[in-house]
Amino acid sequence: MGSAVERTDEHVREYLIYRGFTNTLKQLDSEIKADKEKGFRVDKIIDQLLQFIHCYELSALKDYWLYLDRRLFCRLEDVYRTTVNKLRASLYRYYVVNTIQRGNLEKTQEFFQKQAVELQGQPEWRDWFILPFIPAPEQNPAFAPFFSRQWSDTFLVSLHNFLSVLFQCMPQPVLLSFDAEVQKTTSLTEENEQLRQLVFALQTESRDQRDGDEVVHHKLPLYVQNMDRLGDTELDLVSSQRAVSVATTPSRNFFSTFLPQGRRTPGGKAQQVTSVSSPSQTAVGRKDQPTSQSLKSKDAAQVKEAKSTFSQASTSELSISQSQHSNQQTNQPTHSRHKKIQAHEKERKELFSKPSSQLQEKKEVGELEPPNETSGEVPYSSSSNSRNGAAAESVGLSADLPFIKLSQEEYGEHHSSIMHCRVDCSGRRVASLDVDGVIKVWSFNPIMQTKATIMSKSPLLSLEWATKPDRLLLLGSGVGTVRLYDTEAKKNLYEMNIDETHPRILSLACSPSGSSFVCSAAAVNRIGHAESAHRLPMQVSGQLLLWDTKTVKQQLQFSLEPEPVAINCTAFNHNGNLLVTGAADGVIRLFDMQQYESAMSWRAHDGEVYSVEFSYDENTVFSVGEDGKFIQWNIHRCGVKQSEQVLPQDATGPFVLSGYSGYKQVQVPRGRLFTFDSEGQHVLTCSSSGGIIYKLTNGEPALENLLSLGGHKAPVVTVDWCSALDCGTCLTASMDGKIKLSTLLAQKS
Repeated sequence: MGSAVERTDEHVREYLIYRGFTNTLKQLDSEIKADKEKGFRVDKIIDQLLQFIHCYELSALKDYWLYLDRRLFCRLEDVYRTTVNKLRASLYRYYVVNTIQRGNLEKTQEFFQKQAVELQGQPEWRDWFILPFIPAPEQNPAFAPFFSRQWSDTFLVSLHNFLSVLFQCMPQPVLLSFDAEVQKTTSLTEENEQLRQLVFALQTESRDQRDGDEVVHHKLPLYVQNMDRLGDTELDLVSSQRAVSVATTPSRNFFSTFLPQGRRTPGGKAQQVTSVSSPSQTAVGRKDQPTSQSLKSKDAAQVKEAKSTFSQASTSELSISQSQHSNQQTNQPTHSRHKKIQAHEKERKELFSKPSSQLQEKKEVGELEPPNETSGEVPYSSSSNSRNGAAAESVGLSADLPFIKLSQEEYGEHHSSIMHCRVDCSGRRVASLDVDGVIKVWSFNPIMQTKATIMSKSPLLSLEWATKPDRLLLLGSGVGTVRLYDTEAKKNLYEMNIDETHPRILSLACSPSGSSFVCSAAAVNRIGHAESAHRLPMQVSGQLLLWDTKTVKQQLQFSLEPEPVAINCTAFNHNGNLLVTGAADGVIRLFDMQQYESAMSWRAHDGEVYSVEFSYDENTVFSVGEDGKFIQWNIHRCGVKQSEQVLPQDATGPFVLSGYSGYKQVQVPRGRLFTFDSEGQHVLTCSSSGGIIYKLTNGEPALENLLSLGGHKAPVVTVDWCSALDCGTCLTASMDGKIKLSTLLAQKS
């Protein structure tokens, strides 16, 4: 913030000179020189305090601290008043210790004479009045710690961090945010220029290569030569609709009343039932036929309209590029120019009309051709990819992939490792929590902007967005409380005391109806309070509670069999009738939320269960555990696996960030380790350098690696996926406090 203030001051000074406001400029310079806040530079504020201490200017020291209190500290919440008082007491002690260490006992006695009225009623100063009369206070057990170098360094670092966080959380004026936007725009402009040069180099290289090689063209039918890329996609769509997929109906049990009717399976295709078990099912099947036919006709009309639009644009671009190409070749004979133009056009049509199998073969052997200048197609990419990758995007070979990475932005307001990062139900807000207990509520559409900053005196361990209204945020602490925070009003609405014997709120899940939420509370870890380094051991007891959000009262406590254990993760199905939980004993429990009892439970992992989610059709449950396995479970058949995949350690944790001199920061999983897209066909997981998108398959292996988002320099510890229409945003949060927002474009197959 200090550097931004300095740049803004220079801009204001330049503007005043331009307008000729010389008197205002002189007044501005004089006030900047006398600025006690030092342009929000924490290091300069610390230097000013140390200067007063070393020069024995007690009155100036008191006045300066009083100014900071009046200007900055008084705006804090009441819970931080104790911290401010402790810092002031440590500052005075630092002054007294400095006078004794430098042998100036007169200044020591002067301090106690001037501060006697203020300090004699404070218990922490009661023993300090005898300090001037002790021969060797640095050897006295009561005062020896304050004369050590460790205490003084710790105090200065604490004061520096407190002021830094305070300035970071202060509401900034519009001018400072304008400076940040200018820097962001400049960086994007430079990146676009580099990408433009890369595309030009690839085009030049491909043109030279084609001039030197002999190209063999195949004789194509006339209707294929006149088709564009969208026409090929339409043919693929028609052929895929002709394929017949046969599936059997699952066995019906009491879960059938909870599951949605007519939702698509992860494969994205409708299932055709070969046998009907009852007349009611036959009626349902007949009723769905006209609906599906109307949807097919509507999709075909949309594809046809898009095809015509795309063909017109492609024809106009082609004619323009051909005219430009012919103008550049004015020195050559007319028949040679026409011959080269026809060759380029035929090559483009041949490339777009090739079957997908040939394109896949070409992609595998690495013979990717850069784009043709005459085609008028220019790719867009948000980062510098390899040469083959950029060429593949430019000619449209990435059309076989379900997503195209359009851009990647960074949210860097956190200064420590992220624990949770969640998007609300509407996709408008993001809430992120770091290990220091700082919560940022921010938006990324249309611009990235911080809406609110929440700082808690007690450690925070979990968060969850409410469903109704979606502006409310549930915050679980490590002292047995859950707060309901209004992100628009920026204030706490309620603070619920959960349980004193189980103070650690490990997980929160809000019902889709918005009337209640589930809270997982656990006892204090007997190993220690290092939440970021050690997860709760299996023997630590826990509770699973249901709270009413309207009455703010506990409704009931679930029974955890065979013994009460800490629940690490929870998730509701689409209508809130089912609740799935993963515990520290490796057991997954499925609860019937209509009867408020456990429906089934099974041993899922060797070790703890870190993350659980329902599938898209809600017939299965996915889980990730301490054993590094990603498993799909059938909820109609207790404990039956449908698929299993071993993930790398950087996707399941514990996450390790190495530093200098052998330093290692270890963090166990706390937030969501995997998430699905809107269709439930693809899953986003963590990795050491960014998120990885897999495709769910019905065979072996269960996951097919499709796309690596990248962009991170530290391990990613939690992910989330926000989908809206064809564009989706993947959020990946890492241990260095950086959150990347990767915008994807879904390609319809």
